[in-house]
Amino acid sequence: MHFKISDIAEALGAEAVGDTDLSIGRAAEPGQAGPDDLALAMSPKYAEELGKGAARAAILWPEADWQAMGLSAAIFAPRPRMAMSGVTRMLDPGQGFAPGIHPSAVVDPTAEIGPDVSIGPLSVIGAGARIGAGSVIGPHCFVGTDAVLGERAYLREMVSIGARVTIGARFVAQPGGRIGSDGFSFVTPEVSTAETVRKTMKDSGDAKPQEWVRIHSLGAVTIGDDVETGANCTIDNGTIRDTEIGSGTKIDNLVHVGHNTRVGTDCLLCGQVGISGSVDIGKSVILAGQVGVVDNIFIGDNVVATGGTKILSNVPAGRVLMGYPAVKMEIHTEIYKAQRRLPRLARDVAALQKAVFKQEPKD
Repeated sequence: MHFKISDIAEALGAEAVGDTDLSIGRAAEPGQAGPDDLALAMSPKYAEELGKGAARAAILWPEADWQAMGLSAAIFAPRPRMAMSGVTRMLDPGQGFAPGIHPSAVVDPTAEIGPDVSIGPLSVIGAGARIGAGSVIGPHCFVGTDAVLGERAYLREMVSIGARVTIGARFVAQPGGRIGSDGFSFVTPEVSTAETVRKTMKDSGDAKPQEWVRIHSLGAVTIGDDVETGANCTIDNGTIRDTEIGSGTKIDNLVHVGHNTRVGTDCLLCGQVGISGSVDIGKSVILAGQVGVVDNIFIGDNVVATGGTKILSNVPAGRVLMGYPAVKMEIHTEIYKAQRRLPRLARDVAALQKAVFKQEPKD
């Protein structure tokens, strides 16, 4: 699959110069680009590598001297990462999933399959499930009873969608995703050790051993439009009401969203984030890698939590958090500076003690 430089520029809404009829077949880093590749050299730092490759065309920053770089054509990208999004979308060869329903797939006769749907080998579509038009269900996938997938859903291999899960249009699930597992919700016949410790903030003492009894998940999961979930991401069913993921939210690999949690629109949940049950998360929240969130709290709109932050209490809108326990970024920075000064402070205190105790008593 090849594209003219003029076609790529038009798709990006960008300016193209030089031989815009030049055809390219793939994108490449500048130092590895061949004559039929489009080099991604969107800053001077990356353009320095052009001489190591053989690219004839490149995406450059505005006003770059493309002719001095020995190029035949160039596309100017004012916002490089947006250009990356458009170029990679055009040049993505896909996974090669075949159209139609594979003979080994098991599709319940009561399921509703929209037009132009692809269902891969060994996939299972349950009773009453509805698959929207143009969707792709990859190999070894499972879509449960009465589950709903909107149009142009795209499930990579080995994704499972539980019973009664409802998902909007253009959903993307990377390999191994699990949407609609039972919530991790258990109770003891009497007050548990965990409840006692949480209430008293003291040692548990001689707590009596008790069995854990499951609280079943009667809710499901509701997901909006244009949501993406990463590889081995897990989203639990709600206990009574549904767990909710807002439209436009993107969830990375190995993220866990607990039962009853509500995630707002256009949030970004990065790798290994763990969200406990019954958390309310606002709009446009960013939780960086390995952020942990305790149960039954709220996080306001536009909050940003940096990598490894542990959120143990409610967070107002717009706050930027760091640390364990999470505090404002500027406070965490001051704490870190103070920690770095502790060895010197300890030496100074020791020197003062030595000086004081060596003094002769005054009359």
